[in-house]
Amino acid sequence: MKILSFAAICGAVAFVQTLPAAETFEIGEHNFEELPRGKEADGIVGDFVIRNDRIEAVISGNLPERRANMSTFYGDGGETPGCLYDLTVKGANNDQITIFTPLGQRGPVNYVRVVKDGSEDGEAILETFVSAAKAGGVSRRHTYRLKDGWRGLLITSTLRNEGAKPGAIKLADGWTQMRSKGTAANIDWADAIDPADKCGYAADWVEEDGAKRPAGTEVTLKPGEEIVVARFIAVAASPAEAAGIVAARQGETGTLKIALKDDAGKPVSTGQVKIDFGGGKIAPAYPDDAGLVTVSLPAGKYPLAIEDIGRSAAAETVEIAAGAEVSKSVALGPQSAVSFSVTDTEGVSTPCKAQFNAIDGTEPPVLGPTDRAHGAMDQYFSEKGAFRVPLPPGKYRVVVTHGPEFSHHDEIVTLAPGQEAKIAAKLERLVDTAGWVSTDYHNHSTPSGDNTCGTADRLVDLAAEQIEFAPTTEHNRLFDWEPLISDLGLAPFLKTVAGMELTGRGAHFNCFPLKPDPRKQDGGAPVWKKDPRLNAITLRDWQNAEPDRWIHVNHPDMIENFVDRNGDGRADGGYAYFGGLLDGLETQNYSASEILAGAPYKLVQARGGLGRQVMPIREFIWLQLLNQGLDVRAIAVTDSHQVFGNGVGGWRTYVKSGTDDPARIDWRELSRNSKAGRMILSTGPFLEVETGAGVEAGVLNGVSSELNLKVRVQCTHWIYLDRVQVLVNGRQP
Repeated sequence: MKILSFAAICGAVAFVQTLPAAETFEIGEHNFEELPRGKEADGIVGDFVIRNDRIEAVISGNLPERRANMSTFYGDGGETPGCLYDLTVKGANNDQITIFTPLGQRGPVNYVRVVKDGSEDGEAILETFVSAAKAGGVSRRHTYRLKDGWRGLLITSTLRNEGAKPGAIKLADGWTQMRSKGTAANIDWADAIDPADKCGYAADWVEEDGAKRPAGTEVTLKPGEEIVVARFIAVAASPAEAAGIVAARQGETGTLKIALKDDAGKPVSTGQVKIDFGGGKIAPAYPDDAGLVTVSLPAGKYPLAIEDIGRSAAAETVEIAAGAEVSKSVALGPQSAVSFSVTDTEGVSTPCKAQFNAIDGTEPPVLGPTDRAHGAMDQYFSEKGAFRVPLPPGKYRVVVTHGPEFSHHDEIVTLAPGQEAKIAAKLERLVDTAGWVSTDYHNHSTPSGDNTCGTADRLVDLAAEQIEFAPTTEHNRLFDWEPLISDLGLAPFLKTVAGMELTGRGAHFNCFPLKPDPRKQDGGAPVWKKDPRLNAITLRDWQNAEPDRWIHVNHPDMIENFVDRNGDGRADGGYAYFGGLLDGLETQNYSASEILAGAPYKLVQARGGLGRQVMPIREFIWLQLLNQGLDVRAIAVTDSHQVFGNGVGGWRTYVKSGTDDPARIDWRELSRNSKAGRMILSTGPFLEVETGAGVEAGVLNGVSSELNLKVRVQCTHWIYLDRVQVLVNGRQP
C-alpha cells in the first residue's frame, strides 16, 4: 500500500508540473528562439516574453535606444522601453502590431522587471516604472498581467502626482502602425495591414485590478493624488473576434457562429463577415480554414454582410441573447476568377505582374491594400507563373508583364458570375542586356518602420518587375532578405546582400554589405549623426573596413550638402570633402527625371500653404559638380515603400556584370563596376553607348574637340522612344 501511495503521489506531482501556466521571462542569448515571430515582430535580447496557453507577447526591455523601429518614435526622445511590442495568438507567429504604448508611454524608464514569473500561482506580471523625476513630477507604473485562459493582456497604469503643482494627464493609449481601425460596442479595434494575415486586436478600459473606467480623456491630478486605469487588449483572428473577447470580459455576451460554404458545400476560408454594431460602426470577422466564423457579441440585433471577392454577397440579420448561441450556414455561390499560366519562351514559370483594367462600365476592382503583392488595388504580383486571381464579374483588359526587357500579354476577358477564365502567356525576351544586370539599390519593407509593406511582398514585387539585384536597405536596421528570397523560390530571379539605410533629419545613406545581428537593437546598426561626413566614415569602417563596400547618399539635398551648409544664402561649399567620401548619389529617385532642365531650380507650390517656393533641381547641380571635378557616380532607384503607387520598376540601374544569371551575381563585382561608373540609368529603355575607339560607359577616353559616338537603344514593344540627347559638360549642344 505504501508503494502504491508513493507512486500515486509521484504521478500526481508529475501531472501538476506539466499543467500549462502563464509565465514571463527575460530573453537572453540562450533562449532567443523563444521570441514570437510575425510580420511586425521586433523582439531582441533584453526584452521580456509574457505568455500563457492562448497568447504570447513581448514587452521591450530597458535598453539603450530601444524602439520597435525607426518610426516608433522618430527622433530624440522616441525610445519606448517598457511597452508592448508584439502580441500574437500562441504558436501562430503572426504578430501584426508595431507597438502599444499605455498612456502614450515614451522616453526613459527606471526599470522593466518581472514581478511574478508565473511559477507561484500561475499568474505572470511584468512591471514598467518611471519615477516622478523622469516624468515631470508624475510617477508612472504600468503592469502587464496574464493568467492561463486569457486571450489578451490586462495592462494597469498607476499615476501619482509627486510634484508641488497640479498636473494634467491625457488618458489615451497609442498603437501603430494600424491603418484600419474602428470601434465596435465602444471597444477600439485594429486590423492587420493585410486582411489575409487574419489577425485583429481590440482594447478597452476595464474595471479590474483596482481601476475605474475613466470619465474622460484627460484628468488633472492634485499634488499627492493618484489615479489607476486598466485596459484589456485582446488578439484574435479578426477585429470582431478580438472585440468580442474584450466585450465578454466586461459583461455577458452571446456567441455567433457562421459557416461559410461555396455552391458545392465546401468551406470558404476567404472573404469576411462585416458585423454592423449600429451608428455606422462595422467590424470585420474572418473565417478559419474550415470556413467557420466564431464571435462573442453583446445582446442585440446585428445586420451582417458576407462578402468574398468574385462571389455574390449575402446578407443576414441575427439576434444575440446573453449566454446563448446562434449558428448559421451561408452559401456564397461559385467564384469568378482568372487563372494564369505565365512562362518564358523556354516554358519556365516566370514571376510577373497582372493588371486588371476595368472597361465598358465595369467598376475598377479592389483586390487588396497597396502594401501587398497578392492583390494590390487592381494589380496582382506573383512569385510564379501559375496563380489564380478571384475577380468580380465584368469586362477587363488584362495585361501581364515581367519588366521592360520582355514582351507583354494583353487580353480582353469577360467574366460571368461564377465563371473562371484561363490566360496562358508566353513572355519573350525582346531586349538583349547580355553582360548587364538590372539593379535597384534602394527599397523598403515593414522593418523600416515608415511603411507597412510586407517583406515577402516587396521581394515578389522586385522579381515581378525583373529587378535582378537589390541590396537589403531597410531604414536604420541591418537586415537580410536572402532567407526569404530562398523561401519564396525566387533565388533564380533575384539576388540580395545584407545592408541598410542610415536615416535621420538630414542626409540618408545606403550601404552594403553589412552583417545583421537580430539579437541587437536595429540589428546592430550604427546611430545616425547630423554631419553626413561622420556617417559616411562610420559606415565605411563599420564591422571592420570592407574595401568593396558601397556607400551612396539618398535623395540628397544638393544645396546643403555641396553648396550652402547652414542655409544662410551664402555659398560656403557645403560639407567640405563630403563628395570624396561617397561612391554614388541618387540623381534619380522615384520621380520623373529633370536631367534636361536648363536651370538649377524651379518654382513650385509652397508646401505650407499659399505662395511658391524654390525647388533645387538635383540633376542640374550634379552635372555642375561633375564640371567642377567632383566625380560622384549617379544612380537611379525607386525608393519603394508600397507595392501599388510607389512600387518597384519605374527606375532601375543597369550595372556591368560577368554573369547574366541572378543566382550567380557577385555583389563585389557590381560594387566595383558601380564605383567605376559602368552603369546605365533607365526607366525602361536599354542604352548602349561607345566611342569610335570602342570605349564603353565608365571608361575615360581622351579627346581634343570631337568625339564619335555609337549609340544603340533597345526597347520592349510597349515602350516608345523618339529621341536620343547627348549632353556635353552638362549642356545640350
